[in-house]
Formats: sequence, C-alpha cells, structure tokens
Amino acid sequence: MKKISDILTNSSFRFNVASVNYLFSLKTLKQIKMNLNSTLILLLQPQLKDTNTVNNVAELLMKGGFIMIPIILLSIISVYLFIERFSYIRRSAVIDENLVNNVINEIRNKRQEEALTQARYSNTSLGRIFESGLNLSGKTPKDVENYMEAAANLEISVMEKDTGYLGIIAGIAPMLGFIGTISGVIKIFYNISLADNISIGIIAGGLYQKMICSGTGLIVGVIAYSAYHYLQMMIDRFSIDMQRQVNEVVKVL
Repeated sequence: MKKISDILTNSSFRFNVASVNYLFSLKTLKQIKMNLNSTLILLLQPQLKDTNTVNNVAELLMKGGFIMIPIILLSIISVYLFIERFSYIRRSAVIDENLVNNVINEIRNKRQEEALTQARYSNTSLGRIFESGLNLSGKTPKDVENYMEAAANLEISVMEKDTGYLGIIAGIAPMLGFIGTISGVIKIFYNISLADNISIGIIAGGLYQKMICSGTGLIVGVIAYSAYHYLQMMIDRFSIDMQRQVNEVVKVL
C-alpha cells in the first residue's frame, strides 16, 4: 500500500509541476506575443503617418486649388523673362577697353573710317553708340555727343524691354495668392455652417491647403521683384560705364 501511495504522490507532484510549467510557458508566450505586437505597432506607426503626408511638391501645390494655375504660369513667365533679358544684357552691355582704345587711337591718327569699322563690327551696344557718332563726319563735337547720347538712350530702352512685366508679376502674384486663401477660408466656413460642426481638424486641414496659395504667390512675387531689380542694376552699371567711355571719345574729336 505504501508503494501505491508513494506512486500516487509522486504522480500528483509531477502533474502539478507539469501544470505549472505549462501555465508558465503560456504566460511567456502571451508576453512574447504582446511584445511583438507593440514592436510591430511602433514600426508601422511612421508608415501610417506618412499616408497622410504629401508625396511630392506637385501634389502639395495642387492642394492650393485652381488659383495655383495662374500663379504657376506667372512663375514660368518671370523665369523666362529673367533668363532672356539677362542673356541679352550680358551679351550687349560689354565695355570693351580694347575697342575704346583702338577707336581713340584711330581718331587721333585722323583715320575716321578705320575707327568706324572697328565700332561697327564690335557687335555690342557700346560699338553701336560709337558708330552713331562717328557716322557724323564733319559735325561739331557737341552734335556728335548728342547723337551718341540718343543712341545710348535707345540701347538702354532695348535692354529694358519686357522687364516691366517682372514688376507687374511681382505685384500680381501675391494678390492672387491672397485671393486664393480668402476664397478657401470662405468655403471652409460655409461648409461648417452647413454641417453645423466646428472641428479643428476641418478648419486646419482646409486652411493649410489654402495658405499654400499665399505662400506660393509671395515666393513668385519675391523672385520677380528680385529679378527686375537685378536687371535694372546691370543696366545702370552699363549706363555709367558707357557714359564714361563716350566722354573719352568725345574729348579727342
């Protein structure tokens, strides 16, 4: 009997130990599962946030509404005008010291035709100004100077061609941006009045999209404004240097 009771006692003890081990393993598995779930949530959280973000700049700009179309067109026009005028002014507004010295030397040596030829083939604004004065052989130096000044004003006018559009764009683009923002705000509050639900998410979500119009319009305006004044600065610098060289030529006539 003792042996049977011992066997039963040992069996129950083993069963209890096995039960405890089983329960402990279940608890451990649950804990591991919970840890894995929390880890997956942390890993997937940035990806879930990214689904609400904008993928590219074009998508962000399109959230500004239809008013973004003229603003983008104005930005393209302003960039084109700046590049075109910059290349022309840089090519034409060249103060060639060699040309000035050669023209002065030819005039001093009484070779008017040679001086005129060098001015004609220089293909610069300064050369065309010299050519307009040297064509007046037999005129007084004062008349030659007046003709050169008229030619210089004409060259400056050609350089300033279409730069006024940059000034117009600099004023119009921010206004279009504000119009887009105001129209968007009106639409937001109109939808709130219909839904009878004031939600910060609705207001902020619509408002940030419409503020894109104001930001883009201001950026385009700043670019056009800077481009306009930079070109004017180039023209003013050329005008000062040109006047100095014209005076040098007039002195030897």
